[in-house]
Amino acid sequence: MANSPCSFPSFGISEIYRSYNSFTGYEKQESFSKRKQEELSGIENLGATHSLCSEYGFYQENNPPGKRVNFATDIEPSFPEFAPSPPIYSPGILSGFEFDPTFLSTNQSLSEILGEEEEQSSFSVASLQLLTNSASGIKKLKGEIRSDYEINYAGGQKLSTEEIMRVAGERFIQLSTQRVDDSSSMHIHPYGYAFSGLSFEDTQDVELVHLLLAAAEKVGYQQFASASRLLTSCEWLSSATGNPVQRVVSYFAGALRERIDRETGRFASWKMEGNENYSMAGSGTRVSSNLALLKFHQELPFSQVMLFPGIQAILENIKSDTKIHLVDLRIRSGVQWVILMQALTERVLHPIENLKITAVGTTGGENMEETGKRLANFAKSLNLPFSFNVVLLSDMKDLTTEHFNTEDGEAVVIYSQTILPSMISRPNCLENLLGVIRKLNPAIMVVIEVEANHNSPSFFNRFIEALFFYSALFDCLEEFGNQDDQYRITLEGKFFGDGIHNIVAAEGEERVNRNVKMSVWRAFFARFGMVGAELSESALYQANLIVKQFAFGSYCTLENDGKCLTVGWKGTPIHSLSTWKFL
Repeated sequence: MANSPCSFPSFGISEIYRSYNSFTGYEKQESFSKRKQEELSGIENLGATHSLCSEYGFYQENNPPGKRVNFATDIEPSFPEFAPSPPIYSPGILSGFEFDPTFLSTNQSLSEILGEEEEQSSFSVASLQLLTNSASGIKKLKGEIRSDYEINYAGGQKLSTEEIMRVAGERFIQLSTQRVDDSSSMHIHPYGYAFSGLSFEDTQDVELVHLLLAAAEKVGYQQFASASRLLTSCEWLSSATGNPVQRVVSYFAGALRERIDRETGRFASWKMEGNENYSMAGSGTRVSSNLALLKFHQELPFSQVMLFPGIQAILENIKSDTKIHLVDLRIRSGVQWVILMQALTERVLHPIENLKITAVGTTGGENMEETGKRLANFAKSLNLPFSFNVVLLSDMKDLTTEHFNTEDGEAVVIYSQTILPSMISRPNCLENLLGVIRKLNPAIMVVIEVEANHNSPSFFNRFIEALFFYSALFDCLEEFGNQDDQYRITLEGKFFGDGIHNIVAAEGEERVNRNVKMSVWRAFFARFGMVGAELSESALYQANLIVKQFAFGSYCTLENDGKCLTVGWKGTPIHSLSTWKFL
């Protein structure tokens, strides 16, 4: 086609960071080479960013015909149904833990909807039967029962980290429920036929995960002495710099150890810094968390697959508005608004009279101010009318509509990225926030969240959900980075590691990492008159093309149910993007 939508001559997200960060003197570390500084810190001038709009192919219907613009102007008429390629494994032992509360009453409390009530359940054999839901993905081939992992290995494929977890879970169930008399049990290997067809490395990994599950069972029963002995074995055999399975086990064993210390009074209470889903607390690594996170955003597809379709949805809902007020509930670097700014400057009709951004938060006021300065300088370079405000609160329950200074004729846009779950433990804050947003009557609300259930009141359910979710993330990092890569080690330790510890070890308000799936958010949002808005073909096409720009992008799975886009790794959901309007 002459005007192929969303054409990507070269995927240049790094150029965006370079040009944007050049306005701020982004922190450089002397321990890195000049090449790394240029790649990650951003030292080039604005000229390095050629038209982002043409490169990223945003579509606006108001571009008049006959004038060349930098947005895609048409879509393939035979746009294929947006569905992922089949995952390499069928639904297995996690499916039994799907948090599916009944939403029959319109008078349900936030705690009832989001599963907030703390009712600890034991780590029992009866609960473990959930692991075998749907026969745990067992398939019948030529009259012989074979599991997915055996099929994969027979085909010469090494098992993924998540598959190792499934195999270990299946075998743990078998041994937990197996009834063997005393005489025969003395002559049966403790794993028996469990490792038929597995490589030596995979066998060792399965054994290691089996030890971890056994330790978690003992913790669930509060048999801390037995659990501690098992954890000592896990810690001896695992490593934070080993293969992905060893890394996952290392962090989960540490989290179980912390839970024992908490319950026995040997651990001082603490709260995750800034109520982050992936806490940035921690020290001792040689790479700053900012650089590690930037590397993560550049080289892994998840962030960008969420970012560009989200911007496309915003553009489509403010296409004729000239006064735009963006409310960002967790602004971070603000790079998404750099991309939006450049897109808005490409408008021919309805030029922007003012772009206002209000950053809302309870911590990091200085960082928000610095982000505002960067954005203001970038807007000035584009000759785009711009203003920036910071709303810094001690608690989200104090937020009111007066904090936003909205004006007549402004189109309000709400951007919420992985912030809502941190307020589940404080329902008054979450309910107040949604109530204020409803009063602002936004043109669109973009919600990006972790697509996982880390809020089950059952310690066991929560442990298993987190184990499989983070196994997929660690497996992904294995494809993109060397085992001793310092960016990877920092990311796993400061972000993923702290998240694991918070889910597994903490309770009450200290447990802020409480992700829930989109089905749960839908039920909650409905209480505030929010309805899901469909994602356009342009937005879906953006996501599909972005994935193809990455190495190992074929492992990145995309699913769309019409009103929610989910991006996953080898079939395991990681993040979701949804857009909302208010009735």
